[in-house]
Amino acid sequence: MSKRLIAAALTTVMVALATSACGGGSGSDSNASVVDKAKNDKKLVIGVKADQPGLGLRTPDGSFKGLDIDVATYVAKALGVDPKNITFKETVSANREAFLEQGQVDMVVATYSITDERKQKVSFAGPYFVAGQDLLVRADDKSITGPDSLNGKKLCSVAGSTSAQKIKDSYAKQVQLQEERSYSACVDRVLGGQLDAITTDNAILAGYASQHPGKLRLVGKTFSTENYGIGLKKDDKKGRDAINDALKKMFDSGGWKAAVESSLGSSGFKVPETPRLDRY
Repeated sequence: MSKRLIAAALTTVMVALATSACGGGSGSDSNASVVDKAKNDKKLVIGVKADQPGLGLRTPDGSFKGLDIDVATYVAKALGVDPKNITFKETVSANREAFLEQGQVDMVVATYSITDERKQKVSFAGPYFVAGQDLLVRADDKSITGPDSLNGKKLCSVAGSTSAQKIKDSYAKQVQLQEERSYSACVDRVLGGQLDAITTDNAILAGYASQHPGKLRLVGKTFSTENYGIGLKKDDKKGRDAINDALKKMFDSGGWKAAVESSLGSSGFKVPETPRLDRY
């Protein structure tokens, strides 16, 4: 065989190997919509929280439960994915954008507040829930009545969240901020007396209060509006529209209200009004 023929044959083999490595069909295309991924692969990886009672909590048997899980399961099923083919991947506040950008997850349903800044990096469907920022403190601490009473106090939040900085910027310049990897770590430190309060959304904090009755209390003075959205890769308009359609069906069918009551009702949390979808 001539050198020219050998070179041509090698080139053909290399192109075939490269195509195989890239995965071929649109379901494996990293730039494909989540709709195409669900249709072609019949499975999804969804980023969720693992330590938030009532929202996203890993149970002792390794499964997940909570409102975020119920919403994610409903949406995935609407896209054609059976619940048994969903892989839930623990996602913390600091890595939600990175997981989407790197393709480690196909969507994020993890108490993920929609903000203009985040829209620069990812797309959002929803909101599927509207919460408000609040404070969780020890039940016997009557000195903290709201964000403006935190001067000189030690306040905990998690890396990747803007909640604590919002208090320092707008309410209490002398508050001492402490970041932890997770809210459960914040809870442990407040219960242990090392820190005075935790700040994040009231729905999250209500879940922790219900886990520690008589030891923790929700201050109950919200001072922000947090719209929880479903995060997708940037510019996935097809996915955004399809998920919004699924959420609309969940709202209209009564499934959403039932899921909220089932997940958050035991904490005494009042079911909010059905959110209005932001179809941008």
